[in-house]
Amino acid sequence: QVQLAESGGGLVQAGGSLRLSCAASGRSTFGSYCMAWFRQAPGKEREFISRLFAGRTYYADSVKGRFTMSSNYAGDTVYLQMNTLKPEDTAVYYCAASPLVSSDTSRYNYWGQGTQVTVSS
Repeated sequence: QVQLAESGGGLVQAGGSLRLSCAASGRSTFGSYCMAWFRQAPGKEREFISRLFAGRTYYADSVKGRFTMSSNYAGDTVYLQMNTLKPEDTAVYYCAASPLVSSDTSRYNYWGQGTQVTVSS
């Protein structure tokens, strides 16, 4: 069992930066799980942003070059560094874990509660 908790959301102006964190509990490290970030804007479906597995990252085209996903040395926290934020990045951001390497929300068994990111123009 994995419990995930996101933090670091907030209000930022367009062009600014935020760093989201996702801490795991119940299982000390992410181990063999693929970790991912998703986001959901009002009235829209949940959207894949990035994933990290075995040190390799993969990003959605919408955030490539602006967002960076990483983990700490202990393997119990993942981060999402978001630069050059745009108003269209406004959404609730979720951290998730899956035993499979996937960008599909249905493959993710564990989810955090989400953190709101609002980018003003």
